[in-house]
Amino acid sequence: MVENILKRNNVSVIGQGSKPLLLAHGFGCDQNMWRFVVPAFAADYKIVLFDYVGSGKSDIGAYSTERYRDLQGYVQDIIDICQALELRKVNFVGHSVSSIIGILAAIQAPDLFEKLILIAPSPCYINDLPDYFGGFERKDIEDLLDVMEKNYIGWASFLAPMVMQNSDRPELTQELANSFCSTDPLVASDFARATFYSDNRQDLAKVTLPSLILQCADDAIAPTSVGEYMHRHLAQSNLRLMKATGHCPHMSHPQETIDMIKEYLICR
Repeated sequence: MVENILKRNNVSVIGQGSKPLLLAHGFGCDQNMWRFVVPAFAADYKIVLFDYVGSGKSDIGAYSTERYRDLQGYVQDIIDICQALELRKVNFVGHSVSSIIGILAAIQAPDLFEKLILIAPSPCYINDLPDYFGGFERKDIEDLLDVMEKNYIGWASFLAPMVMQNSDRPELTQELANSFCSTDPLVASDFARATFYSDNRQDLAKVTLPSLILQCADDAIAPTSVGEYMHRHLAQSNLRLMKATGHCPHMSHPQETIDMIKEYLICR
């Protein structure tokens, strides 16, 4: 069973430390996206990398629309990995939708985790005005998913620069577009719907663990108002506003990301 889980999610464990640091990638990505930050933690932590089923080098044969029709299937992936490796007091680092997946996992199995580090998180992408601005109207999401189904390659080429920003680093935008395109379109469509239609605002009050929110500047996916909302509703949260622009600071601004994570882990 353990071997099946580790193969299913293409789990890698590296580093010389004993304290677990689990890195969870965002939608359309894989564990390789963490390569710029991993070396900075390898001497002091037991780093756990993985791919969600349907992403990267995971076992696509384990994919089930029934399991992954909402975020709970991905939550179970996280819990399965922690249990398979017998991890406790995990420092969880989640990018984008993985921030919410980590929050849900911590609510479901709080004994597995110690701290949550949430990079560019959003509990709800759709506006609920006047009280909540998530960055998108429902029609925006519907149109985006419609394009995804009709022209997947064109969708990837359109979304990647919006997500990455940092036009002076075109190689990163191309890498993200390639990552989108390497994901099975059916899997990507299911994950996109689970991500963009989710509303986990009510779950924030259930979190009992301390958390760090890293909020990027000029983030078209998770605007500053979303980071501020999460900070208000996560009881033990610390909000840090980054100079990094875009939605993927661990790729575009790895040193700032490393510094803020290290400062939080050491000081708390």
